[in-house]
Amino acid sequence: MNRTDRLMGIINLIQSKKYISADRIAEHYTISVRTVYRDLKAINEIGVPISFEKDKGYFILDSYFLPPVSLSMEEANALALMEPIVQRFADRSIQQHFDTALNKIKMVLSTTQREQLEEIQQHTAHYLPEVFTQYIPNTYYLTTIQKAIIERTVLKIDYENNQGEKSSREVEPIGLTFYSLNWHLIGWCHLRQDYRDFRTSRILQLKSTIIPFRKSDHLSLHEYLRDLEEVFMKEQWPKESSTYGAKTCE
Repeated sequence: MNRTDRLMGIINLIQSKKYISADRIAEHYTISVRTVYRDLKAINEIGVPISFEKDKGYFILDSYFLPPVSLSMEEANALALMEPIVQRFADRSIQQHFDTALNKIKMVLSTTQREQLEEIQQHTAHYLPEVFTQYIPNTYYLTTIQKAIIERTVLKIDYENNQGEKSSREVEPIGLTFYSLNWHLIGWCHLRQDYRDFRTSRILQLKSTIIPFRKSDHLSLHEYLRDLEEVFMKEQWPKESSTYGAKTCE
């Protein structure tokens, strides 16, 4: 990677994070921290307002917007490869947004690149045996759940567990995870006063609220999944256990 491409990449990397350290940038591009400092200085000199906050890292001021840049054909083809997976395993809210995002991406491609992308799309497909069609998401929930995670607001859900029992819950979502051909909402359940795993295909109704989280010391999703893995390794659960000891909703 030449230096110009690396500088543009560093700008994109910083914009994609709230804060990022020089060590993390160095690790990402396999360069020295000293080189990172030189690159950051060069970026500042071309007018990109990079700032630094102690104990947090570097960030770009909100007032700065990087104009659209052209994608390489390989980057565009990577998105085309993901489209069938999104169409099959994401729910309808995500499918809709992916379609509009992909159309925007096509707008920055040259005519030749756009034609090549469309050709790749025609030669890329998914196959799922009929027995698995029951796992195809048929909801509009994922976008709403993502918004609640970001805004740290309570979700109200009506849920039916695997025994057919229905209940209403107030949930503080900490993340989404995908396993066993299903999306799962992980969150603090006020009814059970504990973290629970809700399979989104079993959510009967979901409503967003403006109620802020009442619990202030949540685990991160990665901490939650790490704890489950530790339980799994300690107890040596059978490999066929799809939830790895997770507390599913009861």
